[in-house]
Amino acid sequence: MAHLYRSLSKEFKITFINFKLLYPSFLFPGKTQYDKSNDHFEQVPTLRMINSMNPASWYKTARFINSIQPDVVVFDWWQPYFGPCYHGIASRLNSGLKEKILFITENFISHESRSIDLILTKMALKYAKAFLALSAKVAKDLETLKTGKPIFRSELPVFGWFNRPLIDRTIKLHELNWPENAKVILFFGYVRKYKGLDILIDAFKIAKKNLPELRLIIAGEFYDDPTPYLQQIQQSGFKNDIRVFNQFIPNEEVSMYFDLSDVVVQPYRNATQSGILNMAYGFEKPAVVTGVGGLGEFVENDKTGIIVKEINPSDVAKGILRFYELKDTVDFKSNIIERVNENGFGKINTTFHEIIELIHSLSLKE
Repeated sequence: MAHLYRSLSKEFKITFINFKLLYPSFLFPGKTQYDKSNDHFEQVPTLRMINSMNPASWYKTARFINSIQPDVVVFDWWQPYFGPCYHGIASRLNSGLKEKILFITENFISHESRSIDLILTKMALKYAKAFLALSAKVAKDLETLKTGKPIFRSELPVFGWFNRPLIDRTIKLHELNWPENAKVILFFGYVRKYKGLDILIDAFKIAKKNLPELRLIIAGEFYDDPTPYLQQIQQSGFKNDIRVFNQFIPNEEVSMYFDLSDVVVQPYRNATQSGILNMAYGFEKPAVVTGVGGLGEFVENDKTGIIVKEINPSDVAKGILRFYELKDTVDFKSNIIERVNENGFGKINTTFHEIIELIHSLSLKE
């Protein structure tokens, strides 16, 4: 959202309303809901007003929005849990503002959905007068609502702003007790079942038989119980060739993991789009991804990465080996730079002008 704020604030006056509390602690699987980084892309001026569990804060938020009378009210949607909260806010906006609601939809329903998720999703999204979908997969999912409401398209920005202190790769590899010729693959971000880390660990075993110098870094906090993964690594026969950093990775440390790695591997079981992929592109690193959901939309096969069609260890291993076969003949870096220059987020201000114009024309017809 900081990228969105920086872009839109050049042409629009933005009031950013944020959460005081996202999740109650008993529902949050990680150690903290707050970003503990010292470095930030943008310090966004924000009003911490919303408590997802407290209806009084929803009413207060709606009253505040009514008082400032914006041209468009934007909700960021990524998780059905927020259905009641967003319903509580949107339902209490005045009649004029109810006609000016945009939902930016990162996901339609969560990756690990439950039967109640569609109910919670519909509870909130029924108030939308337009949608801004961040992948074709999400746009297609929104069409299943059969609302007939306009769906605009964009995508996540490329996260290439991180400070990149120079690292001596040889020294870092030595600190890991790995050889200078190590070929390093990276799994980055928090760990949940849908992200397929278990698939990758088995794929690593297969690929390493053909590529002995292969090494794996797993960097990110486990939102699942880490025990089965750690046991899987222990039993793999290659525990010394896999390093696990089970922790939140602050912004100032992110570049080290990407700069140390050759390629990012995302063996996801399902996906809409991926901030991790756009982070990899920001570091001009290719990715091996499963072609699920919207993930494959953003990878040009054999140019900016490798798309694996089947979600299993054997095919993921083939994708990793395919990358290393092409590494010295395909200019992945130049292809990624070209892809980044075409990133749809670059047109976000124009898109918002179109959205506001359409929403206002629709409101005049009501």
